[in-house]
Amino acid sequence: MPPIRPLSLITGASAGIGAAFARALAARGHDLVLTARRVERLETLADELRRKHNATVTVLPNDLADPAAPQQLCDALAQRGLHVDWLINNAGYGVPGTFESNSWTAHADFIQVLMTAPTELAWRLLPAMREHGYGRIINVASLAAHVPGSVGHTLYSASKAYLVKFSQSLALENRHLGVNVCALCPGFTWSEFHDVTGSRDMMNKLPGLMWQTAEEVVHQGIDAVEYGKVVYVTGRVNRIIKTLVKLMPDRLSLWLSARQSRRFRKLE
Repeated sequence: MPPIRPLSLITGASAGIGAAFARALAARGHDLVLTARRVERLETLADELRRKHNATVTVLPNDLADPAAPQQLCDALAQRGLHVDWLINNAGYGVPGTFESNSWTAHADFIQVLMTAPTELAWRLLPAMREHGYGRIINVASLAAHVPGSVGHTLYSASKAYLVKFSQSLALENRHLGVNVCALCPGFTWSEFHDVTGSRDMMNKLPGLMWQTAEEVVHQGIDAVEYGKVVYVTGRVNRIIKTLVKLMPDRLSLWLSARQSRRFRKLE
C-alpha cells in the first residue's frame, strides 16, 4: 500500500515538465524534494506548493553534471530521514550543434546529467522502495527515443533510447515487488527547452497539433506509471509518429530525419 503522504524527489524541478510534476504531485497529496541548479526558482515553487497544498517541500539545490551530485543528494536525504517513494528523473537539456562542433566537456556533462545521474539515483533509492514494497520511478525520455537520430543534438536521441531500455529492464526486475517503472516519452512540449537551445524560431514553424503542455504530459505520465505502463508515449499524434516510423524502411526514416534536422535543428 502507498504511504498516506508519499515523498517524491523531482530532478530538474525549477521549470517545465519538472515544475509541472511538482504541482501535480503536490495536488495529489505528496510531499516533495525538489532539486535543480536554480535555487531562487526552486524556493519560489516550494513556497507556492506549501501555501496551496500544505505540502512539506524540501529544496536541495544540486548540479547533476557533477559526478558526486547523486550521492550528495542521497546523503542529504538520509541526513534528514527522508525516504523517497516516487523518483522523477526529469533533469535534461539539449546540446545544439554536431558532435565535433562541441567540446568533450559539453558531451561528458550531458551524459552525466541525462544518463549516469538518473541511473545512479535509481540504484541508490531503489533498495528502500523494494524493502517497503512500494515505489514509482518515472524516467522522462522522449519520442526521440523511438525515431532515428538527427543531424545535430547528436547524443539526445541516444540518451533517451537508453532511458527507455533501462526502464524496461528495471520494470521487469521490480514490478513483483510493488515498484512500477515507466519511461515517459513526450514529443514537443511547451517549455523553455527550445529557448535555451536557441531553436525557438525554428520550432515555431511546427503546427500547433504537434505540441502538448507540460501539464498534459505530466498528467498522462502519472496515470501511466500508476497503471503499470512501462513505456508511454504521450499524445495521439506522437503515438502515430512512433508507429509510422516503426513501419518505415530504415533508409526512408533516416532520409526523413536528415531532412527535418536541417529545418528544426540548430547545427552550429
